[in-house]
Amino acid sequence: MEVKRPIRIAIAGVGNCASSLIQGIEHYRRFGNGRGAVGLMHWDIQGYTPADIEVVAAFDIDRRKVGRPLHEAIFARPNCTKTIVADMPESRVLVRPGPVLDGVSQHMKEYDEDKIFIPDDRPPCDVAEVLAESGAEILLNYLPVGSQKAVEYYAGCCLSSGVSLINCMPVFIASDETWAKKFEDRGIPIVGDDIKSQLGATIVHRVLTKLFQDRGVIVDRTYQLNTGGNTDFLNMLEKDRLKSKKISKTEAVQSQLDVPLAPDNIHIGPSDYVPWLNDNKLCFLRIEGRGFGDIPLNVELKLSVEDSPNSAGVAIDAIRCAKLGLDRKVGGPLTSISSYTMKHPLIQYSDSIAKIKVDDFIGGKIEG
Repeated sequence: MEVKRPIRIAIAGVGNCASSLIQGIEHYRRFGNGRGAVGLMHWDIQGYTPADIEVVAAFDIDRRKVGRPLHEAIFARPNCTKTIVADMPESRVLVRPGPVLDGVSQHMKEYDEDKIFIPDDRPPCDVAEVLAESGAEILLNYLPVGSQKAVEYYAGCCLSSGVSLINCMPVFIASDETWAKKFEDRGIPIVGDDIKSQLGATIVHRVLTKLFQDRGVIVDRTYQLNTGGNTDFLNMLEKDRLKSKKISKTEAVQSQLDVPLAPDNIHIGPSDYVPWLNDNKLCFLRIEGRGFGDIPLNVELKLSVEDSPNSAGVAIDAIRCAKLGLDRKVGGPLTSISSYTMKHPLIQYSDSIAKIKVDDFIGGKIEG
């Protein structure tokens, strides 16, 4: 029987999402065969379990994280997500300095140091070289919203070093035909763009919108207002950084309708930063429509989630599916897992169809 090697991953951006993912991998590793483990969409993906994931490189720009062992850096400020595993094992991986480029919004200087990024003054490392030396097979991009140049830099490093990319942020790489073709031509799988939560605002909004349509109810207008207190929400106070984020979240919902809503009748996006919420995200959602006899009805919902573990519950499947793409030598966007786990994939499917396609991909029935 073939012994599967660990899935060697690198992480760009050691923030809350990375912290939850790394702690979660250790949490599930302690379950051994998985009996009693809850909170996963798949325990086993073609023989790969969470315990098979190994972080071999990490990059950040914050002086409180750069140069520190990864097991310490994930708890450094401004990270503020809930602790999953307090006694993390020691890591030999040191966080390396990445390039800042457009990764830090200038308005953050107005806030307390505990809440913001503080750029390290060391010169950035050669990311492509570190990826190659570490043996990383997959890079997870967790850079801040609006980091167009920085995300493109890391995507270029993946291409030059032959590393698969999981783009968890709303800079369009996997869903951009030019970038997608570059990965396809190099025979490198890519998953993206803009990760959904396991059970978050976007997935709930999509499912309810599809339910309205499937039950013959016309959707007239809708909004999704989100608040949170982590650096993601603080970063998104800078409206100039939000263009791709709003496109991503809006298209994720519009794609579930046969006839998209007029722009004035749909509003989706981060609404405010509330520091004391920390990594807790509150979503206020409303859908107005008309049913039988043209009679109005509406749904209002409040959803409260810990933002970063919610993301990690999806990333842990995206990683293992990207590894299957590498094993099977599939190049370019993996459209099944991208549609299931990302808000802005190259091809949008309904979530029920996307789940079927993911299971077909895992089972080897479809290529990507």
